[in-house]
Order: sequence, then structure tokens, then C-alpha cells
Amino acid sequence: MDKLLLGRYIPGDSLVHRLDPRSKLIAMMLFIIVVFWANNVVTNLILLAFTIVAIILSKVPLSFFINGVKPMIGIILFTTLFQVFFTTQGNPLFSFWFFKITDFGLAQALLIFMRFVLIILMSTILTLTTMPLSLADAVEALLKPLSVIKVPAHEIGLMLSLSLRFVPTLMDDTTRIMNAQRARGVDFGEGHLVQKVKTIIPILIPLFASSFKRADALATAMEARGYQGGDGRTKYRQLKWQPKDSLTLLIFLFLGIALLILKS
Repeated sequence: MDKLLLGRYIPGDSLVHRLDPRSKLIAMMLFIIVVFWANNVVTNLILLAFTIVAIILSKVPLSFFINGVKPMIGIILFTTLFQVFFTTQGNPLFSFWFFKITDFGLAQALLIFMRFVLIILMSTILTLTTMPLSLADAVEALLKPLSVIKVPAHEIGLMLSLSLRFVPTLMDDTTRIMNAQRARGVDFGEGHLVQKVKTIIPILIPLFASSFKRADALATAMEARGYQGGDGRTKYRQLKWQPKDSLTLLIFLFLGIALLILKS
């Protein structure tokens, strides 16, 4: 639970904390686009320096960002190794059987590694400096113009806020179920891969059952309180766009223009 970052907010009074969640969400989308424009050493170093500055401005301890990268290490390594061994373009450096390592493959692997790390670090800044309910309000506000084409903006924001709210609860349920199974003699670390998968089933079934029961109780409680959607509802938390939010988006736009010029 201490390393769980999804839905976790670190209170603070930094510049990043005080930004409007809508500006942070738009900036994150722009950053993801810009990351895929970086295709050489210079552009990746610029993005890395930009991300380090954002981390410093957030005033969030570095350990949180390390914990954000750790769960994705397996996927990152698999993707980078796939690029190293199965990219045939470029000058061959090593060859064995049908595996071939080329200079182009190594460059592509390093590029993909940097993209993964940069996106994870920036998304970690977003989640750690923005309250989950504020993030859901930002999503709803950004989708509001799409209501003219019948996009349920309020319902999407509600689902997001409820999902983030119950992530810690589901983790508590998982821990409680695992402790109960261990008390019955289940060892989650023994056996080969198939046996380890089988030990997950006694966790998933009661977890799904408790989740559906909790969802049904939540729906009943909302109906009992007369919940009818977003029409005519007022908000306790009001989002306020400030000049620093516009400045933040301009900085990200200038970053994108610079990388568009400097990319190979």
C-alpha cells in the first residue's frame, strides 16, 4: 500500500500543485505527443532535463517517482529487448542463430526506453500533485463541449472519480483475502508458473464478489439520495483557470515546436 501510486495524492503547496487540473491534464497530453517526436540524443536530453525541472518544481520526494517506474520495469525491458534482438536494419554488431544486434536496433531500444520512462515520470507528477476528485472534475470539464453530440461527460467523470476512490479499498480487500488464504495454507510463492496462476483464482473470485456487492450497495445508496446525473447539479469544488495555467501550456507548446525543429 505504501508503494501504490494510482489514485494517490501528495499534499503540497508547490507551483505544480497550484495549477488548474485542466491545464495539467492538457499539458500531459501535449507531452505524450512531444515525446514521440524526440528521435535523437539532443531532443531526448531536452525532454529529460524538462522532466527533471518539473519534478523539482513539484517538490515531491524522488522515491515516489522511483516507485512509479518500478512496476513497469518488466514491460520496459521486454519492449527494449524485443527491439534489440529483432530489428534487422542497420550495421550488425552481433549475430547468433536468428538473433541479430545492430546499431539501429540499439538506438531504437534506447529511444523506446526513454519514451517509457519520460511518460511514466510525467504522469506520476500529474497524479501525485492532483487530487483524484479534481482530476475527475477536469476530465468532465474538458469533455463538457462534447455534450452536444451526446457524450456523457458527467457520467465519465463520475466513473473516473469512483474508480480512483475505490482503488485503495480494493487493495485492502486483496490484502485481507490473501491473508485469509495464507491462514488456510495457501503459499503464493511456491510452484511453477501454472501453479502460481492457480493460486490467484482463490483471490480473484472473492475479490470480484465483494466488488460487485460494494457496487450494488453504492448504486442503491445513490438512488436513495435521489441522484439523477449532472443536470442542474452545482459543484462544491470550482475550477479556476489562471494566467499561470496559460503560461504552462505555452511552455509545453514551445517545447513541442523546439523538438519538431530539432528532431532528425
